[in-house]
Amino acid sequence: MSDKKKVVVFDYGFGNVRSAERALAHVGADVEITRDFDRAMNADGLLVPGVGAFSACMQGLRAARGDWIVGRRLSGGRPVMGICVGMQILFERGIEHGVETEGLDEWPGTVGPLQAPVVPHMGWNTVRAPQDSELFAGLDADTRYYFVHSYAVHDWSLEVTNAKIRAPKVTWSTHGEPFVAAVENGALWATQFHPEKSGDAGAQLLTNWIGTL
Repeated sequence: MSDKKKVVVFDYGFGNVRSAERALAHVGADVEITRDFDRAMNADGLLVPGVGAFSACMQGLRAARGDWIVGRRLSGGRPVMGICVGMQILFERGIEHGVETEGLDEWPGTVGPLQAPVVPHMGWNTVRAPQDSELFAGLDADTRYYFVHSYAVHDWSLEVTNAKIRAPKVTWSTHGEPFVAAVENGALWATQFHPEKSGDAGAQLLTNWIGTL
């Protein structure tokens, strides 16, 4: 029996599933691209990619029952990782072109237009990760990651008042203004950038995630 961790890349029509599959396989995961309910529920890790519009991604995710799968996995402490718009839809709402769409509401906050001289934010950029980050373990502060986005979360408003609950670890980046670049919150991790397009740095980051499964 293989001791590789089983990771499902959830295929709901809005993500670079093949590049995610290759990147995860490269760092030693047993990867499958599927929207099959049972396989997605039973995998060691579920990766939710996302490209395009927030509203379209949410519509596609709900059509594939992905919203229910993510919620059920997290209620049981089963790891989920979101990438790019797959991170954005984890927040309360998204506003694009004046249209507001409900997200999965795992975290409070609004995804809105990135205020910067050049949009989209496309290319390599650094991040500011907490010192105790597990996601960025082994990566230097000047490491660059690959971003492609025009929208972002600008404020982190989730407060943890119960001393028994660990506060989420929030990583920031800046393009015109500060924005949330990654979050580590128990079983739910997410990045605004694309680890699968970030070379050796992205491979290390995915290795770190798989190591927690």
